[in-house]
Amino acid sequence: MTPRFSVDALVGRRVRLEPLLATHVDVLVEAAGEDRSTYGFIRVPLGRDAMSLYVEKLLGDFDSGLTVPFAQVDASTDRVVGVTRFLTLRSRSGHAFPYAVEIGGTWLAASAQGTGINAEAKLLLLTHAFDIWNVARVDLKTDDRNTRAKASIARIGATVEGVLRQWQPSQVSGEESMYRDTAMFSIVQEDWAAIAAKWITPSP
Repeated sequence: MTPRFSVDALVGRRVRLEPLLATHVDVLVEAAGEDRSTYGFIRVPLGRDAMSLYVEKLLGDFDSGLTVPFAQVDASTDRVVGVTRFLTLRSRSGHAFPYAVEIGGTWLAASAQGTGINAEAKLLLLTHAFDIWNVARVDLKTDDRNTRAKASIARIGATVEGVLRQWQPSQVSGEESMYRDTAMFSIVQEDWAAIAAKWITPSP
């Protein structure tokens, strides 16, 4: 049986990552209902029924050990503004933690984009992955056409490994039967100390 990896809330200055719950559905509906023009490369549920199914699926995947989903909460307003998660968890039998994970499945309300929440959320997840789980590797990936996301991932310090052609189903509306080219990035354990020193300021 695949182990389930539980993670407590991860708290930063701008964002708090809370374990996703069914009770987050209504506030996620509100967050997702803002300006949706920025969701060109990811499918974000619209309306309560779609959001309920989305959260139910993520919680089911969590119970199956496939993902660790979080609600993203704006620390300045205490408002839920999106979702992110660990996924593609790879583990070895007899080990308490995964040896590699992916950070992704991320979306934010339009009003939370460009505020630093996304970058800090990724750094909180990276810190947990490398410092608590002691993973060897973290994957980050995006549609190769998404220049904004690629630049954001590169700014954190991830290494681009190339483009996997026709790697997975497109998340673009109207392309449901198509497959996207995926830009692959990684951070490995040997990279982490320099990235952490650059981006994470020690608490006073």
